[in-house]
Amino acid sequence: MTAPKVLISDKLSDAAVQIFRDRGIDVDFMPDLGKDKDKLAEVIGKYDGLAIRSATKVTPAILEHATNLKVVGRAGIGTDNVDKEAASKHGVIVMNTPFGNMITTAEHAIAMMFAVARQIPEASASTHAGKWEKSKFMGVELTGKTLGVIGAGNIGGIVCDRARGLKMKVVAYDPFLSDEKAEKMQVEKVDLETLLKRADFITLHVPLTDQTRNILSRENLEKTKKGVRIINCARGGLVDEEALADLLKSGHVAGAAFDVFAEEPAKENVLFGLPNVVCTPHLGASTTEAQENVALQVADQMANYLLTGAVENALNMPSVTAEEAKVMGPWIKLAEHLGSFIGQMTDDEPIKAINILYDGYSAELNLEALNCSLIAGIMKSINPDVNMVSAPMIARERGIKVSTTNQEQSGAFEGYIKVTVVTPRRERSIAGTVFSDGKPRFIQIKGINIDAEVGRHMLYTTNEDVPGIIGALGQTMGDNGVNIANFTLGRAAARGEAIALLYVDEPVPAEARAKLAETGLFKQIKPLEFDVA
Repeated sequence: MTAPKVLISDKLSDAAVQIFRDRGIDVDFMPDLGKDKDKLAEVIGKYDGLAIRSATKVTPAILEHATNLKVVGRAGIGTDNVDKEAASKHGVIVMNTPFGNMITTAEHAIAMMFAVARQIPEASASTHAGKWEKSKFMGVELTGKTLGVIGAGNIGGIVCDRARGLKMKVVAYDPFLSDEKAEKMQVEKVDLETLLKRADFITLHVPLTDQTRNILSRENLEKTKKGVRIINCARGGLVDEEALADLLKSGHVAGAAFDVFAEEPAKENVLFGLPNVVCTPHLGASTTEAQENVALQVADQMANYLLTGAVENALNMPSVTAEEAKVMGPWIKLAEHLGSFIGQMTDDEPIKAINILYDGYSAELNLEALNCSLIAGIMKSINPDVNMVSAPMIARERGIKVSTTNQEQSGAFEGYIKVTVVTPRRERSIAGTVFSDGKPRFIQIKGINIDAEVGRHMLYTTNEDVPGIIGALGQTMGDNGVNIANFTLGRAAARGEAIALLYVDEPVPAEARAKLAETGLFKQIKPLEFDVA
């Protein structure tokens, strides 16, 4: 089996490169390639994985050339340089490393808060210039002040903890912060209006989204307490910089400390040159420890995915741990087979809805991952290049409604999955389970119970339950040199609707299917193919 091939197009530590090599992955380390989009487009088609920092831009144009690419790993938290929608359409997983630089970024926010409270950069510049302006730089203490934290997630939570250690009062605004979590963090949960009115310092720790863009707008900045100081080490665009500059000039805002800006690299900005404004060039994650941590983490994550299928910290696909991947492997394959069966049976009909039932043990698994695999199985009948990443997006684009139901064990099997597809003409359903040998099995088609092993080449037929079916199938396959590996029959009732599912060693030729049709015994004759690798 050919080893996966990874390209590192930005500067990563030697230890990260070695992780790939130690795991048996073929890696090319070209730390300056990411700056040359034309060269990157020229070579990217050779690689299964791309490890980057912020210099490499993964654009739709690059992805068009990335015919073998399976995963992009960003060493760091920000993925603004990756077109995630285009990556999803191409079936490429986008991972980041949200935990490797949490402490570093939180510490930078605290350092910026100290710097703006005591005007340290200006005082340092003045002293370096030979001045001794001791009375000019009157600062304020942090002890006893109220810190307003907008966003109390991973990094914001660390800032809250450090601020409490400095004897500050901490109020936090975060729509996802529960009362229980706030109590555990020993912070006061408030709404944004309250935070703006009460905080002496405000620090932001949220991603840039449609909901958070300009969260500190002119209107909100004017609601703040007079003398407030604003710290932003999260993302540019969270604060209206023009409005902040005006309020700094008027004296309503006493100071600001910014590590990030609406446009970067920030060579010019309305905040530059204003008194008591501390600016750094996006240094939040810039410590030796953080750079090493995120590099090692992204190498591990990408290697795990390429070698075991484990998905960690993905932004466009459900995460599946290495432990889950071992347990779920057969169930993910079953979901793909069920979807593939339905997709091949409805390849000439537009799908309106996909309804998935998880029973018993299957309902305890990672259902998001199972859903992705099942939808991919269905979509592959339309587009063979679809995978678990791109399938849900394609389904959404086609207006297909996907619903999921869980239930406790209800039958003879410890767990099973049943999928029903709704088209304008009909509903089709199939159910399956995983036996103790780890092999997926079909256990029901159209409500008819069966027990069928899944093979690469299969033939599905429907008929009335009359004598001669087995003979016709066996004779015709034999006459055409098709060897039957497994033969499964099922019927709704005696003399009622019946089905047959043959697992054969080679594709059933058209001539054999024509001979079966000539018998007049069969309502439907459908060859099927499954990826059983």
